[in-house]
Amino acid sequence: MSIDSFTTKGTLSAAGSSFTIYRLDALKDAARLPYSLKVLLENLLRNEDGRTVTTEQITALAGWDPAAEPATEIQFTPARVLMQDFTGVPCIVDLVAMREAMAALGGDPARIDPLRPVELVIDHSVIADRYGTPQAFERNVELEFQRNAERYQFLRWGQSAFDNLRVVPPGTGICHQVNLEHLARVVFTEESVAFPDTLVGTDSHTPMVNGLGVLGWGVGGIEAEAAMLGLPLSMLIPPVIGVKLTGALPEGSTATDLVLTIAEKLRAHGVVGTFVEFFGPGVANVPLANRATIGNMSPEYGATCAIFPIDDETLSYLRLTGRSAELIALVEAYAREQGLWHDPDHEPAYSETLEVDLSAVVPSIAGPKRPQDRINLADAPHAFRAVLGGYVDCGIAPVGVDASSAESFPASDPVAVTGNRPGDSPCRFDTGPAMEPGPLAPTPITLQDGTKAEIGHGAVVIAAITSCTNTSNPQVMVGAALLAKKAVERGLKPKPWVKTSLAPGSKVVMDYFDRAGLVPYLNEAGFDLVGYGCTTCIGNSGPLIDEVAHAVTDQDLAVAAVLSGNRNFEGRIHPQTKLNYLASPPLVVAYALAGSMTVDLTRDPLGTGSDGRPVFLHDIWPSQQEVQDVISSSLRPEMFTSDYADVFAGGERWRDLPTPQGTLFAWNPESTYVRKPPYFDDMSHTPQPLRDIEGARVLALLGDSVTTDHISPAGAIKADSPAGHYLRAHGIEVKDFNSYGSRRGNHEVMIRGTFANIRLRNLLAPGTEGGLTRHLPDGEQTTIFDAAMRYADEGVPLLVIAGKEYGSGSSRDWAAKGTALLGVKAVLAESFERIHRSNLIGLGVLPLQFLPGQNRQSLGLTGEETYTVRGLADTGELPRQVDLTADGPSGTIRFTARVRIDTPTEADYYRHGGILPYALRTLLPA
Repeated sequence: MSIDSFTTKGTLSAAGSSFTIYRLDALKDAARLPYSLKVLLENLLRNEDGRTVTTEQITALAGWDPAAEPATEIQFTPARVLMQDFTGVPCIVDLVAMREAMAALGGDPARIDPLRPVELVIDHSVIADRYGTPQAFERNVELEFQRNAERYQFLRWGQSAFDNLRVVPPGTGICHQVNLEHLARVVFTEESVAFPDTLVGTDSHTPMVNGLGVLGWGVGGIEAEAAMLGLPLSMLIPPVIGVKLTGALPEGSTATDLVLTIAEKLRAHGVVGTFVEFFGPGVANVPLANRATIGNMSPEYGATCAIFPIDDETLSYLRLTGRSAELIALVEAYAREQGLWHDPDHEPAYSETLEVDLSAVVPSIAGPKRPQDRINLADAPHAFRAVLGGYVDCGIAPVGVDASSAESFPASDPVAVTGNRPGDSPCRFDTGPAMEPGPLAPTPITLQDGTKAEIGHGAVVIAAITSCTNTSNPQVMVGAALLAKKAVERGLKPKPWVKTSLAPGSKVVMDYFDRAGLVPYLNEAGFDLVGYGCTTCIGNSGPLIDEVAHAVTDQDLAVAAVLSGNRNFEGRIHPQTKLNYLASPPLVVAYALAGSMTVDLTRDPLGTGSDGRPVFLHDIWPSQQEVQDVISSSLRPEMFTSDYADVFAGGERWRDLPTPQGTLFAWNPESTYVRKPPYFDDMSHTPQPLRDIEGARVLALLGDSVTTDHISPAGAIKADSPAGHYLRAHGIEVKDFNSYGSRRGNHEVMIRGTFANIRLRNLLAPGTEGGLTRHLPDGEQTTIFDAAMRYADEGVPLLVIAGKEYGSGSSRDWAAKGTALLGVKAVLAESFERIHRSNLIGLGVLPLQFLPGQNRQSLGLTGEETYTVRGLADTGELPRQVDLTADGPSGTIRFTARVRIDTPTEADYYRHGGILPYALRTLLPA
C-alpha cells in the first residue's frame, strides 16, 4: 500500500466497476511527460513506501529534464515477468532451491512462490530438422521432447507446484507473440486497483509488447528473479527519443521494410540505452501488428524499448484477439483518464525528436551480417557482390550493440550496453553497375532424388518464414501465402537447393491460413509447418540439404540464408551460411523461388512458368487490397479465444510426461540438465557479519571490454573443456552436449563454463586464449575452474581484476552466478556495465572500482600478489571506499578503491550474501 505523499489516490468507474487509481494529473508537471515516463511515474506513486520508493524519486521523475544526462536512480516494480525456456529454467531452479532452504530453516516451503505473475513460454528448443513434408511438425516436436525431456519434466512439475507460475508448453508459440495475442493485459487490476500493465522479460525481444502500449523490456535472470519475488528493479531515468510518424506505407512496402528503415535510421542517429516513443499523425496509420514488429526489433537499434501509446487501434486489436469487453472498456477509460491516450496533435517533452515519413519506405532487405544494414531491394544483388570478397566486415569489428546481440546467441539474453559506438552505424555498400545474374564459383550438385543443379556464391540455401517479429503480423504472413499461391499457380517451385520452412509464433496463423485455403499452396511451395517456436531465428535451423552442405564446405562457398527474423550475425543462423539477410515473409518466398542473391528481384525473372514464359516478382506480388480482403474474410476473434482457451494445458506428449509431485522437487541425481544449486547451503536465519577479505589471490587478470559472454558463454560446449569433461564423465556423447544456454539449470556445467570462452585472454596466463590461468604461488598453468577448486580446498578467497566496461554485452545472469560459485569475493575494475555490477551484488560479490586516474598498470599490479581488502568488517553502513594491500615479490602496494554499492537496497542484498538469501530471510517466520 502506497503512503501516497502527493495525495494522488482517486477513483475510476469503468465497465460497471469502480477502481482505485493513482492519478497522474495530481502532479502538475506530469502532462508534459512522454507516455513511457508517465507509466513509470504511476508505478512510483503506487509503490511509494518511503524507503525503496521515495518522494525524491517521484519529484525527480515528475520534474524530468529532457536535456539532462541520466543520473537519477528510481525503483521500478513490474506487474509481471515473462520468460522463455532457455533463460527461464535457471530462475525456476533457484526458486525450487529456495523452497528447500525454507524447509531446512523451519519455514513453510509453500511460501516460496512468485509474488508477481510469471508466464514462461517454451519456444527456444524446437529445431527445424525435418522440413518440406506435412509430417515435419510432428517429427520435429517428437525430436524436441526426446532432447529436452529432463528440462520439460522439471517445468511441468513447476507448473503445478507454483501457484503464480504458468507455463505455455512446447509446440504452442513464441513467447512474445503469445504475450501480444493473449497474455498482455494493457491495464492490470489487483484488489480493485487499476494500473498500467508492465513487465520485464528474460528475452531481448520482450519490447514487442510495446506495440500494445505495454511498457516492458528484457532483463537478466537475477533481475527477473527479483521481480518475481516482488522486489523493485533499480534503473536510471532514461532519455526518451520521440519519433514522429507521418504519412502511410505505399503499395508494395511492408511492415518489415518499415522496421528495417527505422532500425537503420535510429542506429545512424544513436539511441542505445534510451526509451524510444512514437507519436504524431502517422501513428494512426500504423496497424498494431506493425507496431509490434517495430517494438520487437528495438534491441537491433539499441533502444531499451520502443513504445506506442494507447489509441483506437489498440482497442481494435484487443477486440480482434478476443479480449473481454470489460477489459477493453477499462483500457479506454483508464488511458483517457490518466493522459495515456494518444493525441496526434500533442508533442510531449522529449530528449530529442526524429521524423519518419512512412510514405518514403521502399522494399528492403538487411544484411548480410547486421540488421541495421538496410539495402533497397533493387540494390540487393549489387550489394551482395560488393561485400562478397570479405564476407562483409564494413571494416569494423563488432562492438557495442552488435557484439552484444551476436553474443546473445542462442539464448536471446537481453543486451546490456551503455552509450553509442562508431561501429553501431549502418554500413553503406557500393552497389556498382548493373550485372548479369548467375552463380559465382559455379559448383554442380546432384541431389538425393537425382536432380542435378548448380550452386555458387550467393546461393540461397535457407529460406525461413520464422520469428515472432513477422509471424505475428497477418499482413505480411497473408502476403507471403498469397505470393506462394500465385507462384504455384504459375508453375513455380523453390530451387531444389533451398531448405524452406514455416515456423509461426502462434497457432492462430495456421488457423487463418487454413480458413483462407492457403495451406496447400504453402506446402506446394515448400513452406510446410515445421514448428511453433523460434527455430531459424536463433540458429535452430537444422542441417542443410546434405549435398548442398558438402558442396559449401568443399568449395568454401559463401552461401546465404534469407529469413523473416530479427538478427542475422554470421554464425547465428547456420554455421555454413556466411551471409544472412532479413526480409519480409513475401520476400522470403521470392528468394526461395529465385534461389540466389545474384538475382535482381525487381528486374529478373524468378523462374519460368508452366506456360514457358518468365515469371517476375511483380507478376505474383499481392496488392494491399488482396491481402486485406483475405484478412477480413479469414481472421476471426474466435481463433484466438479457441487456441488460447487451454494454452497452458499442452498436448498429449506434455500431459504424459512422467512428472514428480509435491511441494519440493525430487531432484534426479543423474540429470545433466537440472540440478540443485548450492546458493543456500549452510544458510543461517540471519546474515553473518561482514568480514574483510584477506589473503585473496587473483583468478583472472583481464583487459578492457570483457563481456558477459567472455565470462559465461552461451554457445557450444567444447569436448576438451571442463564442462565437456564433466558431461562425458556422466555418459553424455559429444553430439548430445547441446549448448551452455540449454544447460543453465545445471550449475555444475555452468561453473565449468565460467571464464571458459575461447576468446578470453587472461593476462595471468600470457600467450593463451580460453579459460586458463596460473595457480599461485606455484605458477602451474591450469584451467580457471580447476584453479578455483584448488583455491577453495586451500581456503583462499579470489579476486578478478579488469579494465574498463567490465561485464558489458548482455544481462546474462550466469556471468555473475558462475563468478560467485567459483569463489570470487570481489571484482576490481576500472568501470562496470551497470546491470552486471548489479548482478554481482545480487550474488554477494563485491564490485570495487579503481579511483579516477588509477588502474592496474598505473599501480604496478601484476596479479601475482596476495590481496587484502579492509574496511568491510564491523561497519554499520557499508563504506564508500575500502583500502587494499597487494603483497608481491617486489613489495607491498597500498591503494584505495571505491565500493560500487550505490543504493540502500543493494547494500541490503550484499549484507545478506545476495538477493536470493535476502528474499528468503524476509519470508522466514519471525
